[in-house]
Amino acid sequence: MCRWLAYSGSPVLLEDLLFKPRNSLVVQSKHSKLGATTTNGDGFGVGWYGARDIPGVFRSTEPAWNDRNLQELSALASSRRVFAHIRASTGSAVQQTNCHPFRHDRWLWMHNGMLSGYPAMKRDLAMAVEPALFNQIEGSTDSEMMFFLALTFGLLDDPPAAVARAVGFVEATGRHHGVEQPVQMTVATTDGDTTWAFRYSSVGASRSLFHSTDVSTLRAQYPDNPVLHDLSDDARLVVSEPLGDLRGAWREVPEASCLIVHGGQEELRPFTPVQP
Repeated sequence: MCRWLAYSGSPVLLEDLLFKPRNSLVVQSKHSKLGATTTNGDGFGVGWYGARDIPGVFRSTEPAWNDRNLQELSALASSRRVFAHIRASTGSAVQQTNCHPFRHDRWLWMHNGMLSGYPAMKRDLAMAVEPALFNQIEGSTDSEMMFFLALTFGLLDDPPAAVARAVGFVEATGRHHGVEQPVQMTVATTDGDTTWAFRYSSVGASRSLFHSTDVSTLRAQYPDNPVLHDLSDDARLVVSEPLGDLRGAWREVPEASCLIVHGGQEELRPFTPVQP
């Protein structure tokens, strides 16, 4: 499968997220502790917001631990909102267009998991994508197809409802093709101001997902930790697995949930697919 992180808050250097933590995303690319696979070396991607509304995206088929360009970029680029993803392919080709995060205008999307039986469902799913959006699909992954289904079902207006309709449509399509439990996912999407993260699987046993606790509380608990003092009070992280072992720093996102992060505010909602 894959591992990912979504950061929002005061601007930070990308290397502070990707390289410096004890269990950084680059470390996880070789030695994931909670993933379905230990190694996630089938490419990576980083999306970040700068001076423009449209986020920048850097993607590579190199393993994250072995890409010098990633090291150079991470040491110089900073951002207030960052999406980063390391990939372990579930069957689709290792190519740049299959690396996450995927972008549409100001929106980013990344996924850990898989759609079981995707080859059998692919044509039906593709035919449901809005025609005006279809020619923007560049790769061959189930993850990108999910993104464009969510866009079709109204992601730009109501992300939780759109993802619920997209997942419900995939599950209905899967059952039509004899796949009873097609969806395994943790998904994150953002418009540059708010992050929505989803944890769900048809079988009810989803991949791991965590979010950081309030930075001001941690700062009071660990006054001698310099890392915490460099972050703003509204800094938040959503991650496939914790970046460190600081006690009390991470909370698990419950099964079948949607986490909404806006500024320093978090909202946790139940997530239920909507059947077509």
